[in-house]
Amino acid sequence: MTDLEERLLGRRPTDTRRAWVIFSVIAAIGGSLRMWRLGVPHSLVFDETYYVKDALALWRSGVELTVKPAIEKKVNELFTTGHTDIFTDQGSFVVHPPFGKWVIALGEQTFGIDQSFGWRFSVAVMGTLSILLMGFVARRLFGSTLLGAVAAVLLAFEGHHFVQSRTSLLDMGVMFWTFAAFCALVVDRDRTRARLARRLAAQDAQNAGRLGVSMGWRPWRLVAAVALALAIGTKWSGGFYFAAFGVLTILWDLGARRAIGERRPVLTTLVRDAIPTAIWMSVVVVGVYLATWTGWFRSSNGYDRNWADSHAAAPDWGWVPDALRSLWHHHVEMYNSARGITSKHDYMSNPWSWLVQGRPTSFFWEAPKRGEQGCTVDSCARAITSLGSPTLWWFATGALVVLLVAWALRRDWRAGAILLGVAAGYLPWFAYQDRTIFTFYAIVFLPYLVLAATYVLGMIIGRPSASAHRRRVGLTVVGAFVALHVVVFFFFLPVWSAQVIPYVEWTYRMWFNSWI
Repeated sequence: MTDLEERLLGRRPTDTRRAWVIFSVIAAIGGSLRMWRLGVPHSLVFDETYYVKDALALWRSGVELTVKPAIEKKVNELFTTGHTDIFTDQGSFVVHPPFGKWVIALGEQTFGIDQSFGWRFSVAVMGTLSILLMGFVARRLFGSTLLGAVAAVLLAFEGHHFVQSRTSLLDMGVMFWTFAAFCALVVDRDRTRARLARRLAAQDAQNAGRLGVSMGWRPWRLVAAVALALAIGTKWSGGFYFAAFGVLTILWDLGARRAIGERRPVLTTLVRDAIPTAIWMSVVVVGVYLATWTGWFRSSNGYDRNWADSHAAAPDWGWVPDALRSLWHHHVEMYNSARGITSKHDYMSNPWSWLVQGRPTSFFWEAPKRGEQGCTVDSCARAITSLGSPTLWWFATGALVVLLVAWALRRDWRAGAILLGVAAGYLPWFAYQDRTIFTFYAIVFLPYLVLAATYVLGMIIGRPSASAHRRRVGLTVVGAFVALHVVVFFFFLPVWSAQVIPYVEWTYRMWFNSWI
């Protein structure tokens, strides 16, 4: 590695084969935990009541359909016993785009609609793959396979991630695709800077022409754009990451141009990078997003599909095809409906409490008595609670302060990127204080909390140049923390996986959250 490459990229680990083995093993362990008893309980858990059935309707007809009125009150009971002739041919109004439900439908069709394992399989796969992604992106960010392994273990044994990976909700999809986009942009940053270093080996940046050095074709930005489109096609909240990551990757370009000593880095970044990137990435995102609505476009019975037929276009909008006008109207209705959800719910929570997991969401609850479902005492509990591991969430909350200081004082790009990942998934919810919202939405920014925790754990271990004693003590502390995190995972496992346990044991596990 040349001096210029080291200045642009930092030191890179070279043990790629070993990293693949380590991260694959960790992902396999995490995936096995997520597949374990995945079909339990065989009932529609929490909002699965919407998405699992919508996924079946999409697969059959390309659009979500209404349920037959005669069976509406007992539809979940019928569905879970294998009766799937439950739909009319009338399109149903929904508040989320279809792509996430198409993903759920893949698992349903692979394993059978009568198998709750199949309902949840696709989401479990995304959860498993995100562990593998975590290992590799942490390795790139921190230049250490060890810290990549630490990050992967923290995610693999994290309760919020575990529960969401085993439930067919849409939020894991938003997390997976936005995190995949982040990983792609980190790869793009590294590869682009390496390309710059090679080009500058034969060309002086000061004499690179009026528009500076070209960064060339950026395929990983294309991957990121597609991933962000799929996130938005799952839930619109993915759009916050499109805006945030767009700014992030341009700032990285500006930093690279300053590092190589270009004469006009701001102007060059604006003309060569920012404006073209904003245009073509927006085109890709919009195009892929519209493609996720193909079933609706091809249908004749999708909700609002024919709205434009009876509503003439305004004079200035006559050039817009009727299908797009109908889709736009449908989106306005979707937004207004989602924005208007303000009814009280037992598990709604304010974003201020999310980082400390102040009000976790109960996805499933039963209270078997002696002799029921294997209960051997007077009163038992069987629960699925979307509760984050305290070891990770509480430690990461403090770690965010450290990252703020590192970014403010040292302009550490890694700290800034991680903070932005948290902010894009967290801060927008403060604008919806009157809306019914839940702690489990925080799954979207969980990967960046893991990276924040790993950042601080890396500081505890110390630099490679530190003394052997310093490193040994640091490694011992970090090893103890990771071991504690794994122990906590298994302590809470019964309340994450619908195991029947004595009620008193459930209260022990929820001691710090006794108001649940």
